[in-house]
Amino acid sequence: MDRHRNKATILSILSMGLGQIYNRQFIKGVIFLFVEALGIIYFSGTLGRALWGIVTLGDVPRIPGKTEGDHSIFIMVQSLITLMLLVLFIIFYVMNIRDAYKTAKNREMGVKPNSFKQSVRFVLDYKFAQAFLTLPAIGILFFTIMPIIFMIMLAFTNYSAPNHIPPARLVDWVGFETFKNLVALKTWSHTFYGVLTWTLIWAVLSTVTTYFGGMLVALLINQQGIKFKGFWRTILIIPYAIPQLISLLVMRNMFNGQFGPINQYLKYFGLSGLPWLTDPFWAKVTVIVVNMWVGIPVSMILIMGVLTTIPRDMYEAAEVDGATGYQKFRIVTLPMILFSTAPTLITQFAGNINNFNAIFLLTNGNPVVGDYQYAGATDLLVTWLYKLTLDQNKYNMASAVGIIIFLIIASFSIYNYRRTKSFKEEDMIQ
Repeated sequence: MDRHRNKATILSILSMGLGQIYNRQFIKGVIFLFVEALGIIYFSGTLGRALWGIVTLGDVPRIPGKTEGDHSIFIMVQSLITLMLLVLFIIFYVMNIRDAYKTAKNREMGVKPNSFKQSVRFVLDYKFAQAFLTLPAIGILFFTIMPIIFMIMLAFTNYSAPNHIPPARLVDWVGFETFKNLVALKTWSHTFYGVLTWTLIWAVLSTVTTYFGGMLVALLINQQGIKFKGFWRTILIIPYAIPQLISLLVMRNMFNGQFGPINQYLKYFGLSGLPWLTDPFWAKVTVIVVNMWVGIPVSMILIMGVLTTIPRDMYEAAEVDGATGYQKFRIVTLPMILFSTAPTLITQFAGNINNFNAIFLLTNGNPVVGDYQYAGATDLLVTWLYKLTLDQNKYNMASAVGIIIFLIIASFSIYNYRRTKSFKEEDMIQ
């Protein structure tokens, strides 16, 4: 009864396309055979070197004037590309087997196999979305997924200055030694825990201050009887309308301890100036305050939009029950705002962990902390990663930091998305 299925499956396993040819789908079978031929030609010349390269990362060091030697990073990238193509080829091979099996099964049930023209028509009519998305998916695989895998692989090597920078030197696999140094070796762990602590404090404070600051401003502007609402909205949105590159650099000059206008104003009123950007504590205060100035307009606009969606009869019902203004805010306004904006709040928190612009443009991570490894008092993990990569060539350590940032953000976001009412009660607002 299953003679067609067995024969088609075995033939497809032996060679791509044979199962289709057995099912009398000759054009499709030839196409599969052509793909296999291309695969054999490509992998026969590259797969062996890819496997060798991914295991050894090269074994011939460069000798100036005699030999160029192996470039470990180029070998890693080339090997990674070949192995990813191999994975795609295997997936295509499995699809070939499943197609032959399914067609043979239909033959046993008396269904005539589709001709090539009918197969094309079937794809256009019923599988168009999948076929159309295949090309961008391949692009994402090679331009998004592959760099991530490459970064993860670097964390398990000793790719760093001064002793392991190609082409002069080779790079080797070191396993979890980089992570171990980061969290246990005192010279690195002191910096790591210090920067990590400040990153979390920064993320919480910058998210809370901008969110509730924006909520306060939106509620004030939305009050009944307030005049010139358009003016208030316009004047408060200006910090957001100006590119951060400009506004943050201007702010850095304004908070300059010697020549900045802010200290000049304080001195004008008889007050002593503050070391806004040169003292570790005041530098942290400065970046949070400036971030509020930039971030509050965003939350204000978002929450003003939510306020317009709250039904008026909910307030009227609360007034009938004798609720005060605070009780109406606590029972009606606040829950509705939090329900609508909780996903955005989580996104803002994740974004603030990686808020590179605010720190880099305002303080560049400074002031310097003497016992930190290439980091300053206001450096976040992401700005420290930047310095490790571009300034110090500590690529393996930077990759380990990048993986830790990803784990923090992914864990926090997934946990909160699963617990937020916005996702548990999606039909609350229709």
